[in-house]
Amino acid sequence: MINRSISGIRGLADSDLSREFIKSAASGAHQLLNPGVIFVGRDPRPSGSDISDYFIQTLLSFGRDVIEVGIAPTPTIQFMTASTDAAGGIVVTASHNPSEWNGLKFITKDGTFFDSELCGRLFQLMDTGISIPKAQDRGLHLPDQNSIQRHIIHIVSLKCINTKAIRSRNYKIVVDAVNGAGSEAIPHLLESLGCEVIRLNCETDLDFPRSPEPLPKNITDLCSAVIESGADAGFALDPDGDRLAIVSDKGIPLSEEYTLVMAADGYLAENSSNKYIVTNLSTTLALEKIADQHGSMVKRTPIGEIHVVNKMKELESELGGEGNGGVILSENHYGRDALVASALVLHRMTQTDKPLSEWFQSLPQFKMVKDRIELGDFNPEELFTKAKIVFKNAIIDSQDGLKFTWDDRWIHIRISNTEPIMRIYSEGPTKEIAQNLANKVKDII
Repeated sequence: MINRSISGIRGLADSDLSREFIKSAASGAHQLLNPGVIFVGRDPRPSGSDISDYFIQTLLSFGRDVIEVGIAPTPTIQFMTASTDAAGGIVVTASHNPSEWNGLKFITKDGTFFDSELCGRLFQLMDTGISIPKAQDRGLHLPDQNSIQRHIIHIVSLKCINTKAIRSRNYKIVVDAVNGAGSEAIPHLLESLGCEVIRLNCETDLDFPRSPEPLPKNITDLCSAVIESGADAGFALDPDGDRLAIVSDKGIPLSEEYTLVMAADGYLAENSSNKYIVTNLSTTLALEKIADQHGSMVKRTPIGEIHVVNKMKELESELGGEGNGGVILSENHYGRDALVASALVLHRMTQTDKPLSEWFQSLPQFKMVKDRIELGDFNPEELFTKAKIVFKNAIIDSQDGLKFTWDDRWIHIRISNTEPIMRIYSEGPTKEIAQNLANKVKDII
């Protein structure tokens, strides 16, 4: 079954993403984007080449010029779109879904994803099936050679990244790119920053060797490789290269929730004038604690990268992101970017002589529980009403489902954007406290 949301389109490549469906998506995007060239890139899934090629051929038949980037991280396509006069971009990817899935992410001329309104218009155009006549002159098909390199050059030139300090430390980093779109980009970035890189799962012609999400349970091989090689850290990516998870020098996964926290800690130490960090409702409370230490504040948004981006623009925030390992730096571009996250974490590592495992312990420590239940026949509104009674002493946020917050714990219940489930996320000083909060919601159901 095809899933359509503000995260784009995802489905099973063989059964859901037919040529007719791809054509309707290309037609809708062509109608919504201004005249001009469109960047098209993809992750390395087996189905990606055919889907990308047919999408491109459809755009060309409408007279649209296309720059084909090929395999590249999603943030690279966003960066290239934002830094040129392109009309937009398309990424063929299903993000963290298994390899039999694929999908499409749609990018506007400023490098951000389609928002709720644009997605709604796109899906309506696809459903109505309005036929677009072929153009008299086909568009130009231009293969790209250097988008990834341009992206890397841009990141090492950012004013908030002390590249000289990073190079002087000669870090050894193990990279697990899950054979995804970041398999070349992240190692090349790290090497340009003077790191010795040990590549693990960085072969784009092979299938995903593990479950694609960079969760602690999925990156045990990376943990072992860090210990065996005596590395300073391990970096784990998702297939399209917009999320980063960190493993310490002791081979301990530090949770993708803390990537943004580590980046923010280093960034705010040298950019204290920044007033707001923006993140979504389900990101760790440790971010507030770090922001408070540096005289900054956190603003929360509904789930979805575009919501974080829009709030960053509204508040002129320089740093934001999500607790799934996504870091957004406005000086870079308005999108989650594992490359800039890597550079920011390395930058934070240079601010101390302690190894990563030690200075990580100085960060506020919280434990999160991520649970889910099938929607089934129960009424979410009834659950929300009863939850307000059970958690009546909490601060309530109703931007996206319901979030109940206390000084050192919170619980967030919401219907998923991408699956027919209710997500139950909770956090506290210990896992037991977080689990007890989640259990109270299950008891209501």
